[in-house]
Amino acid sequence: MFDSLSDRLGGVFAALRGRGALNEADVRAAMREVRIALLEADVALPVVRSFVDSVTEKAVGQNVLRSITPGQQVVKIVNDALVDMLGSDTADLELDVTPPAIIMMVGLQGSGKTTTTAKIAKRLTEKDRKKVLMASLDVNRPAAQEQLAVLGSQINVATLPVVAGQQPVEIARRALNAARLQGYDVLMLDTAGRLHVDQALMDEMRAVSDVSSPAETLLVVDALTGQDAVNVAKSFTDQVSLTGVILTRMDGDARGGAALSMRAVTGKPIKFVGTGEKLDGLELFHPSRVAGRILGMGDVVSLVERAAESIQVEDAEAMAAKMAKGQFDLNDLRQQLAQMQKMGGLGALAGMIPGMKKAQAAMASGAVSDKMLIHMDAMIGSMTAKERAKPELLQAKRKIRIAKGSGTTVQDVNKLLKMHQEMATAMKKLKKMGGMKALMGMMGGGAGGGLGGLAGMLGGGGGMPPVFPANSFQFHELT
Repeated sequence: MFDSLSDRLGGVFAALRGRGALNEADVRAAMREVRIALLEADVALPVVRSFVDSVTEKAVGQNVLRSITPGQQVVKIVNDALVDMLGSDTADLELDVTPPAIIMMVGLQGSGKTTTTAKIAKRLTEKDRKKVLMASLDVNRPAAQEQLAVLGSQINVATLPVVAGQQPVEIARRALNAARLQGYDVLMLDTAGRLHVDQALMDEMRAVSDVSSPAETLLVVDALTGQDAVNVAKSFTDQVSLTGVILTRMDGDARGGAALSMRAVTGKPIKFVGTGEKLDGLELFHPSRVAGRILGMGDVVSLVERAAESIQVEDAEAMAAKMAKGQFDLNDLRQQLAQMQKMGGLGALAGMIPGMKKAQAAMASGAVSDKMLIHMDAMIGSMTAKERAKPELLQAKRKIRIAKGSGTTVQDVNKLLKMHQEMATAMKKLKKMGGMKALMGMMGGGAGGGLGGLAGMLGGGGGMPPVFPANSFQFHELT
């Protein structure tokens, strides 16, 4: 997400930061590069023009040009403008109404409405403890209603039984009555889509809206359609009273123009982004965090949240107790590697950690990949229980056996052991420095502290890199 834009802007701002002083010409030249970067990212032209004008006006002011760190000041202005463009505040669902709260999903055919309906239902059920009923109003697309029923069974959310021959407005009325009678908190209406915006589609949506009076009317748009996604959103905004936008397939959109344009074009907040086909692949849209990712500042808050969701409390407490004693064996390392995989692998983590351009470049070139986690786990799995507990036992013959058993080389085994030794040494130093309190202090240091260890790990090129001396075990304390 936003990879190409982030790379372009990173180059522009690296040059600015490297200058001790800036004049107005320097700022305007940088803003021209920003303008080109945004246009190449498929951001709508009026949005680009407004953004660049606003930033330039603030950046050429005397307070910036005469400040001690003018380059940093310009980056801050751009960051603030990005946050403002994206919507300033996180906008969650507004369901504080008399139950059942109605959520109407609208959008073109193929945008991912039905899957997104199930994703939101799953989120409401599991995180908000809501009792949710889903109803498909799509009588045009073959098996659309059956598809929602299948998804409902996968996430244990009820779906309205299908009655052949009923039209969308009739289905909406029946769904509303069922939700009221059976005490549902939320009713989700998955409306039909079309291949393009037409009057029949709009008339049908308005009729359903009149019957159900939805608390939320969410437009689902495929981010991969780029500029066309913005045009679709504008068409729906002109016809229907939207309350928010959901962008699907954001994980596959390297440019991000749709997300950057959407708020400015529609005037409605982006509420969620879809990331992947899995039914838990839905994230709240956080403008400030997204701006941080675009400008290479990372997204530590999301990283910590993902860690909290992925790591078992019991495991975290056991690891914390070992850390307090300065202990860290290969069993602990294996547990860390498994947790990294649960959190989305190296690629997902690298995008959230400040100063990770080098790491992401290594992954993009193929020099580093998530297969490394699998290979390292295989090597540890080829060891005996005694060897995992006491790595110092691993002499030449044992290393050869482990390499053969895991399909790797002795060199790979040596790199794994070196990585473990670095992490174990870090644990001992941490104990001397004051244990967990010192660790939290490292976390506060951003990229210069514990989290910076990942950059060294992934920037090392091919083979098995030296992994997360500090970063890996920080997740435990944060949970």
